[in-house]
Amino acid sequence: MVTSTARRPGKTSSLAAQRRRSALIAWVFVSPFVLTFGVFSLIPLVSSLAMSFTDLRARDIRNPFNVNFVGFENFVSVLTNESFLRALRNTLMFVVIGVPTTLFIALVLAVLLNSLSRRVATFFRVGYYTPVITTIVAVAVVWRIMYQDTGVINTMLGWIGIDGPNWLSDPNTALLAITIMAIWRNIGSSMVIFLAGLQSIPSDINEAASIDGANAVQKFFRVTIPMMMPTILLNTILVTTGYMQFFDEPFVMTNGGPLESTTSIALQVYNQFKYGNYSVGAAGAYILFVLVGILALIQFRFFRQRT
Repeated sequence: MVTSTARRPGKTSSLAAQRRRSALIAWVFVSPFVLTFGVFSLIPLVSSLAMSFTDLRARDIRNPFNVNFVGFENFVSVLTNESFLRALRNTLMFVVIGVPTTLFIALVLAVLLNSLSRRVATFFRVGYYTPVITTIVAVAVVWRIMYQDTGVINTMLGWIGIDGPNWLSDPNTALLAITIMAIWRNIGSSMVIFLAGLQSIPSDINEAASIDGANAVQKFFRVTIPMMMPTILLNTILVTTGYMQFFDEPFVMTNGGPLESTTSIALQVYNQFKYGNYSVGAAGAYILFVLVGILALIQFRFFRQRT
């Protein structure tokens, strides 16, 4: 007993040394990510936040420490600016139309593919996912050609006697045209996530529902949808966050026009930086960040009550 007691301090120090070595090794492996994140993400994030409370402009870049602290003046300026409010309205319209439409079509396609054989489902899954991995510049250029007066869309509308508008040159249709293109491009990623959620539902649950006399519609709404709530929440947040930050589509297709009818918050922020209004652009970026966070919180609470 004496010998056993005498060995305990040595064993304890040995275990402590092993833990220290393990921690050191872990930090060695993690350090490249930590350094990369700190230099390229954390430092710019903190710097942009500090910038939003100053009057920094392009002319002040050579003397960044000579700028003045202006408090929340930039945020007030952004929130009272007509162009930003118009961009906010455009972004919300894009989200309101795009998010439910994308999720609905993606869920319908996922349910249909889940009922097909593996090989056939794989073929269609690749086809629907191809627009997601295609560069946005190529997609936007093709759709811009399709939206021309003599493009494919107006030609097809002419077959049924409809005189198609000049989609991207009309302020009343430009945002809708970009929204349709964005929905088409983003269906694939949401569909794949929904399909993974459907395939994770145990088959014996549906079999038990069938034994209880439930038909296909009842099983879908009373079994599948409740079991899919975590997947629906994930997809909703991902799609909403992406649509709130939509930038590439209007930048490539219309550059925010005509008459700022397709200018988004992200594009408005970009323009502020382009014109040298760095502090105002940073304030707009953080307003967008807060809006995205609020929407995500609302969605979390909404779906948590239904899980």
